Amino acid sequence: MPADLAVIGLGPLGLPLAQAAVAAGIPTVGYKTGPEPGSLSPAELRRMLSGGFRHAVGPSELGRVRTAVICAPAPRSADGGLDLSRVEAAARILAARLRPHTTVILESPVYPGTTEEFLRPLLEEGSRLRAGRDFHLAYSPSRVDPGNRDFSPANTPKVIGGLTPACTESAAAFYGRLSDKVVRARGPREAETVQLLETNYRHVNIALVNEMAVLCHDLGVDLWDVIRCAETKPFGFQAFRPGPGVGGHAVSQDLTGRAGRGLRMVELAQQVNSRMPRYVVQRAATLLNEHGKSARGARVLLLGVTYKPDLADQQATPAQEIAIRLMELGAAISYHDPHIPSWSIIDRPVPRADSLYEAAAEADLTILLQNHRTYDLQGLSVKAQLLLDTRGATPTGAAHRL
Repeated sequence: MPADLAVIGLGPLGLPLAQAAVAAGIPTVGYKTGPEPGSLSPAELRRMLSGGFRHAVGPSELGRVRTAVICAPAPRSADGGLDLSRVEAAARILAARLRPHTTVILESPVYPGTTEEFLRPLLEEGSRLRAGRDFHLAYSPSRVDPGNRDFSPANTPKVIGGLTPACTESAAAFYGRLSDKVVRARGPREAETVQLLETNYRHVNIALVNEMAVLCHDLGVDLWDVIRCAETKPFGFQAFRPGPGVGGHAVSQDLTGRAGRGLRMVELAQQVNSRMPRYVVQRAATLLNEHGKSARGARVLLLGVTYKPDLADQQATPAQEIAIRLMELGAAISYHDPHIPSWSIIDRPVPRADSLYEAAAEADLTILLQNHRTYDLQGLSVKAQLLLDTRGATPTGAAHRL
């Protein structure tokens, strides 16, 4: 049976979209744009395949669908901007096979203006078709939250901004098959800026509580109790919690050099959040010193090396920088993570602890970096010689908290 939808890019954005489409009964073909670690379990992938999902045999299949969604990654580049090379490659592959009346939607995280100024020329040049006349073009910010059991594509409103009103309606008709609610933006720039605002909102608020964590530690204040009390306010406050750093695929953007000026608050948030791994290592060294031990030669066990709990995704995980800095201090690093069978830092394999409690009892310091559901933190706090909790997940008084 020919596919109705092509998902181009099968990473953290594309796979959940394909999964939702298959669940909605839409024949779907997936096309990889390169190495793309997914976040679906083997069982979920088997269900997708049995539901009709298939991988494209070749790019020619992209020209046989009614809707094509580009979900290629756009990571941070060396100069701090967004690397759109994978988006460009996906656009060129699609353009060479694009047929009239196809609806093309971009979901990759991009700068405002990318759909019109970057993607549109690529598609028009490669296809000899005109966007808004011969094919529909729109942008929709991805709102994937891997591992979230409360919100799925079905109950998460979908924002859409098309090049023309007809483009918007065509994209809305597609997403209406997946989501209970479709929200129409004025155009692709507005829809792209929704993604910008949502991502930066997260980064700025995490930066605020990360700074509060440092301040409260210096003042001898229990920040976790402060947050517990503050979140009882029914208006004007949303609880965010500090951590060892910000990981994931949603890259904060300050737009420096694109809009004539940057977003100063976002730039500052990036600086604050990027300092957190270093701060965790400083706290670790101080704790060891306070207990008569040096970081050099200390046995340090890292618990949870993924960027998010209960997932195997390691994209931009702060655990990597923390491990590197501890190794530079001369510490002997090991790790435990039920989702990561092997882990390497700077091409050096890190020993994996088979028995969590035995490893914690033997380590001079155990650092909880990610609170996976399988961890018994009460039992762990009893076994560990010294425990630093960067997530505020252990019982009060059971560990040293960030």
